[in-house]
Amino acid sequence: MNVYNKLIEMSKNRANYFCLIDPDGMTSEETGKFAKICQENGADGILVGGSIMIENDFDANLKAIKANVDIPVFIFPGIFNFVSPHADAILLLSVISSRNPQMLIGEQVRAAPLIKHYGLESIGTGYMLIESGQTTSVNYMSNSLPIPHDKDDIALATALAGQYLGMKIIYMDAGSGAKYPISDSMIHKLKQNLELPIIVGGGIKTPEVAKQKALAGADFIVTGNILEKNNDPNLIKQFADAIHSVKRER
Repeated sequence: MNVYNKLIEMSKNRANYFCLIDPDGMTSEETGKFAKICQENGADGILVGGSIMIENDFDANLKAIKANVDIPVFIFPGIFNFVSPHADAILLLSVISSRNPQMLIGEQVRAAPLIKHYGLESIGTGYMLIESGQTTSVNYMSNSLPIPHDKDDIALATALAGQYLGMKIIYMDAGSGAKYPISDSMIHKLKQNLELPIIVGGGIKTPEVAKQKALAGADFIVTGNILEKNNDPNLIKQFADAIHSVKRER
């Protein structure tokens, strides 16, 4: 079974939890240990990437993460292409909320030959940047105007376009360091009308909020910045337990 099919199976029974690791400024030993802590405390998968990676050996970090976990490890690329064979799959993002052609298709063209060369599983992901109360790193670096926080209809139309274009997952992101997360009403509207799994991240600062997003319809909840700030394994477990408590009717 490929990784994408595993995600589909995972989302049938309950909401799931992904930890986002930005390896910039971390040693491979540190990233490996952190990934292991995430798994031990209930994470269902690891996303690896960031908007800017300056002091980083991407391959070494991925190798260390894979050596320490047996949950799926996904490359979550920023605007620069980071492609490596040392992951289970890459979320090949097209920023469908953007009008910047580099984010819609340019970066993906640059990445495609390496994905082919490595035989890396690629999961076409319709990435939607949602306004979050302040300019986030991904907003600035992608030169993309986010969808307004309260424009649920625009978000739905954009997500439907991604679905009809053949995307496999919709990723709604308020961005790292977001002032507030994506609204429950927007998540619910997409869940009621899409046939694709929905990933939600950005601005999710407490387990209670994470649970709200899962109840609204998010199949996968992502946290990253809040974990870096707190460095508390118990907080990871609290997030995992809160998210896993949301069951799905088959």
